[in-house]
Amino acid sequence: MSSSRWSLGWSERPTEEANNFNPAFCGELLCRSVGEYYKKAGQPMSVVLAFVVLPLALHRGSRDQLPKMASTAFAGWVATHDNIIAELPLHVERLRPVVREAMIFSIRQNRLAVQNGGLVPGSSKLSSTTKATISTDDTDQARSAAMLLGRWFGAQGDAPSVLQGFGVLP
Repeated sequence: MSSSRWSLGWSERPTEEANNFNPAFCGELLCRSVGEYYKKAGQPMSVVLAFVVLPLALHRGSRDQLPKMASTAFAGWVATHDNIIAELPLHVERLRPVVREAMIFSIRQNRLAVQNGGLVPGSSKLSSTTKATISTDDTDQARSAAMLLGRWFGAQGDAPSVLQGFGVLP
């Protein structure tokens, strides 16, 4: 996906991309992740971690290999998932425009806010129990993965350690 593809209007984008990468849905995933992170860590989520959340939550191959519980040891999991670690930097690079757009959309909708250089739930925060009236298994799994990632990253201590483990440069 080239960066010029992201400059297309929504009606000009391929339908699947427009559905999966639209700012409202991606923003919802970020809001869920940030909310869980904030509950777990009690502090804002580093903006750079948002750039890791969406590639892991949206990509089925990565999502299916995520741990089932946020208490899973991060270093141990990373050591046994070379395939995801090898692909993740490219996924992060390709989805950067999508993450930026989703963050901006969510901040403008007051779903997210910036505090002390990180992301926190906004004044119109999304409840973790809110469920879409129409959904698919894939979108439900992406929502669950985003929430898991928020809790998991919130238990890790700092963003540089997470990024280093995933082989992603800030």
